[in-house]
Amino acid sequence: MTKRVALVLGSGGARGYAHIGVIEELEARGYEIACIAGCSMGAVVGGIYAAGKLNEYRDWTQSLDYLDVLRLLDVSFRLGAIRGEKVFGKIREIVGEINIEDLSIPFTAVATDLTNQQEIWFQEGCLHQAMRASAAIPSLFTPVIQGKRMLVDGGLLNPLPIVPVVSSHCDLIIAVNLNSTNQQHYQLPVIERPPALKSRFDLLMNSLGSHLPSFRRKNGDDDELLLLEEPVREQINPWLEKPAAPTRPETPSAGATKSASGSRVADLSGPASLLELINQSFEVMQTSLAQYKIAGYPPDILINVPRRACRFFEFYKAPELIMLGRQIACDTLDRYEKEN
Repeated sequence: MTKRVALVLGSGGARGYAHIGVIEELEARGYEIACIAGCSMGAVVGGIYAAGKLNEYRDWTQSLDYLDVLRLLDVSFRLGAIRGEKVFGKIREIVGEINIEDLSIPFTAVATDLTNQQEIWFQEGCLHQAMRASAAIPSLFTPVIQGKRMLVDGGLLNPLPIVPVVSSHCDLIIAVNLNSTNQQHYQLPVIERPPALKSRFDLLMNSLGSHLPSFRRKNGDDDELLLLEEPVREQINPWLEKPAAPTRPETPSAGATKSASGSRVADLSGPASLLELINQSFEVMQTSLAQYKIAGYPPDILINVPRRACRFFEFYKAPELIMLGRQIACDTLDRYEKEN
C-alpha cells in the first residue's frame, strides 16, 4: 500500500539542493508526496515540485558552474548583497505564472514579516512571490516589500515548518532538517571543479561581505549610501587576483592544529568576511530553532543533512548536494523501513 507523505523542507541556503535528492529517493521507493510545507530553499524546491517542474529545475541547477553563478549575481548593497532578480527570474521562467491554490498538491511557504514581527504562511496567491519572500535570506537577498510589510526568509522564525502539515491526514510526516550538527560521518561527494573559477567565486563572495559596512561617505552631517564607485567596482570584480598574503614567521597558536607531517595548520573554521559572519550567525540561530520545532512536533521520519556539508551560499554545488540528499534519505528510510 502506497504511503501518503506530508513533506517538510527546511531552510539552509545552498544545502537546500539536498531536498531534490530526498524527493527523488521518496519517489523511487513509491511514497506519495501529498502535501508540502517549506521554508527558504525548502519553499523554492517544494513549490517547484508542487508545480510539476522539479526535473527542469534540477537540470538547470546541475548545469551551473562557478561562472554561471557569478553571472546570476545582480549585486546590490541597499538591503541585501544580491537583488535576486536574475535567479528568481529564471525560476519564474521554469515554473510559469501559477497560484498556490492551483497546484496539484497543498503547499505552504513560510516567510517572516519584519514589520509586524510575525511568521507568515503563504497558502494561496502567487507561487513565485511566495517562494521569493520565503527565500529572502537576510544579508544575501534583498527583502520583498508587500504593502506595508517587509518579508524575509522564514528561517528567521521557523526554519523547519512542521505545524502547517500536522492536520494534513497523511500517513507520515517526513521532515528534512538542513541544520543538523550530529551527522559528521556524511561528507559532500567529490566532483571536480575548475580551480581558477572557484577562486574567483570565493573572491566575489568575500568582497560582498567585507565591503558591506564600508559603502558610506560623508554628506554634510549625514552618511549617504555610496553605490559602486570605482574602487568598489574594482573590489567586486571577480576576475581580479587576490593579493598574496605577507609571509610571517611560523608561530604556534591556540587555533592551530598539526598536520600528518607534523607542521602547523591554521584553523580556518571562522568566517572569512562580514557576509559569512552574518550567515554563520543566522545558521546557529536556525539550528537552535529547528531543534525546538522538532521537539514540539516530532515528525515520523527526520532526515538530517549536516550543516557542515557546505557553506550557506555555495549555490554552485547542486550536483554534490543532490547526491548527498539522496544518500542520507536512503540510509534514513532504510532504517525506518526495517523497524516498521
